[in-house]
Amino acid sequence: MKKIQILWTDDEIDLLKPHIIFLEHKGYHVETATNGQDALEKIREKSFDLVFLDENMPGLSGLETLTEIKRLRPSTPVIMITKSEEEDIMDQAIGSRISDYLIKPVNPKQILLSIKKHVDTERLVSEKTGMDYQVEFRKLGMRINEINTFEAWNDIYKELIDWELKLENSGDQTLDEILTMQKQEANNAFASYIKKNYFHWLDPKTEDKPIMSHQLMKHKVFPLLKANKKVFFFIIDNLRYDHWKAIQPNLAKFYHIREDETYFSILPTATQYSRNAIFSGLMPSEINKIHPELWKNDHEEGGKNMHEEEMLGKMIHRFFGNEKSVHYEKAHDIQYVKKIQSRLSNLLRYDLNTIVVNFVDMLSHARTDMKMIKDLTENEAAYRSLTKSWFQHSPLLELFTEIAESGAEVIITSDHGSIRVQNPIRIVGERATTTNLRYKQGKSLNYNPKEVFEITDPQKAYLPKSNISSTYVFSTGNDYFVYPNNYNQYMKMYKDSFQHGGISMEEMLIPIVHLTPKS
Repeated sequence: MKKIQILWTDDEIDLLKPHIIFLEHKGYHVETATNGQDALEKIREKSFDLVFLDENMPGLSGLETLTEIKRLRPSTPVIMITKSEEEDIMDQAIGSRISDYLIKPVNPKQILLSIKKHVDTERLVSEKTGMDYQVEFRKLGMRINEINTFEAWNDIYKELIDWELKLENSGDQTLDEILTMQKQEANNAFASYIKKNYFHWLDPKTEDKPIMSHQLMKHKVFPLLKANKKVFFFIIDNLRYDHWKAIQPNLAKFYHIREDETYFSILPTATQYSRNAIFSGLMPSEINKIHPELWKNDHEEGGKNMHEEEMLGKMIHRFFGNEKSVHYEKAHDIQYVKKIQSRLSNLLRYDLNTIVVNFVDMLSHARTDMKMIKDLTENEAAYRSLTKSWFQHSPLLELFTEIAESGAEVIITSDHGSIRVQNPIRIVGERATTTNLRYKQGKSLNYNPKEVFEITDPQKAYLPKSNISSTYVFSTGNDYFVYPNNYNQYMKMYKDSFQHGGISMEEMLIPIVHLTPKS
């Protein structure tokens, strides 16, 4: 393992020899300088993991040296060592971004603790996290094989995401591969669980079942409206649970997190079906039957989510009559979010504001179409990182902070997630078969039934039929459908892309978060 490199700058460095010898025995490499100029020369020549810097030196002072160090190496931790805690000196040092300070005389244990705190912590935490996961690996595997309730699937998915986030910065490729394999194992078991239980959940007589897309607003939004709360309901399209955990710290500054759960998306886990179900409070075939003018089937031309506002208005009227006022917005880009932000005072007149934000979904599609975006989102960690960076620097975060100041309640959710597909499976269909890579709807479909979840009677799943012999077929795990024609071309084109529509924890277990303002 590479030794940690330390630079210690002090005009009385000879008196510190015992400390330096102590650190070298502990495995650290220590270089020394007796003045600021020599220290800067060394820092120009090589990179150090940590700098100890005496505050009171002849010539270039400690503060002047610190300013130059931060110009040359802004990310290098600097620990100031001073004879006094004079307030103005320490204020200047802290303002210049020191990592810590120590008061002379220092002892070896103080120095060692400082190193571990500012340099070694990441390694120590990483090693402990890796060891903890190895201990937990077998227990997780046993639990995955024994799960038989939807609550347990919610718990295990959140636990796997928690380990993924903890291991993200470990740099241990072996552990990353093990966790990826364990998630695949979990997704295989999850698909089997969905096949056994999905139709049972859709039976109106079933009591023990999860909240699903068409029940989401009834269970999570309407109780707040009944309590006369003002509510902002955000649907961030394609926001997975791990994406939510990435942006959560930014919102925790302004909100108490009252609820951090997941609900089950209906099948197909695609915007046309899942989001229309959310806004109507109905399953797709029910929308088609009750409001045929608002529903378009897969094979029909035109946008499939053009009537969300009308569906929402009809549902609110169905539950509340004319008692509650509702407003709907769909933000396709940052400029539109800014427009919403500028009109916030007007929006606060409504009981319910529903805002759809499309960035994460657009990022997923752009990743398939643009090599640069694919390179920036090479894997799940990079996809999370880009989502987090977008959120931190977007007007959407500013909008959330202003809503917090207003005192309104906030619900954040999504309509579906996505999964990075790896394994192509063959399917044959007619020209009218849907083009989605994770599910297919059509007639005369030819596939291996063992590789998919098939719904041969769409009415059982409350899905509309394009024709009398329509069948729905869903891919599971990280599979994706490819036609035999141009098989190799499309296999390579879509491998490693993020897709939705099928059955996986990432697509079906959707974050539903309730925030109340701290103010």
